[in-house]
Amino acid sequence: MAAIGSVVVGKDLVRVMGIINASPESFYRGSIRTDTQDIASAAKEMQRAGAQIVDIGAMSTAPYLETMVSVDEEVRRLKQAIKAVKDSCSLPVSVDTPRADVAKEAVKAGADAINDVTGLQYDSKMASVISEAKIAVILGAYSRQSASGRISGTIAALRQSLSAAKKAGIKQDKIIIDPSIGFFRSEGKNPFFTKMTDMPWYTRDIDILSNLGKLRKLGRPICVSASRKSFIGHLLGLQPEDRLAASLVCEAVAAINGASIIRTHNVRQTVQALTMLQLVR
Repeated sequence: MAAIGSVVVGKDLVRVMGIINASPESFYRGSIRTDTQDIASAAKEMQRAGAQIVDIGAMSTAPYLETMVSVDEEVRRLKQAIKAVKDSCSLPVSVDTPRADVAKEAVKAGADAINDVTGLQYDSKMASVISEAKIAVILGAYSRQSASGRISGTIAALRQSLSAAKKAGIKQDKIIIDPSIGFFRSEGKNPFFTKMTDMPWYTRDIDILSNLGKLRKLGRPICVSASRKSFIGHLLGLQPEDRLAASLVCEAVAAINGASIIRTHNVRQTVQALTMLQLVR
């Protein structure tokens, strides 16, 4: 088990993490909230709809987009968003960033967890920031070297991150793992993805969902973020705004196969789907 703030993860029920993007460059327009009042309203609605955690991003890391912003700009966006969420609801806040200087400022602003899609591998200072803050971390599967898209490559990448966390003194009960759906690619426009060439990226993402249970051998709760991702768009020919039904199927499969957190743009619908899944299983 692990905990993000007061929310225990990995015990019984699957937790729902709602996404708020304070980054206007994010791929799904429906998740973008850049005004303080809009951020607060979104957080309130997520809590009413049944979310247990809010995840805030202030710079998109989508591999296929050119979305880099300065550290100062990411920090500015995050401080505004964290305050708006903390002032408007009682949910713990996770901050989605791969940059240690941003994470440090997020912690000062009240973040309860850091969601690092690069699993402490991109920024050498990230592990110490999290260790010193004694907060939770979500370790995304990531490798600086070319890696296999097969489940074995994901497990190897996560083992590297778990080793880095242990070396930095991050306690095991603060760690959650994420297979990084959408972040293994043959090419990209930023440094936050893992290069792979042994299979199509969309095949890799489907394979991860199908074999998610194999990540249990790592002994940590699993977070899955498949919501409206590009593999759905590629396979079904859908734009992000039309990917809800397919996203819910992927999220249900992830829950069945062992996910402890579902990170989603669609809190109300995801909560309903997971509740129904619990009732019929």
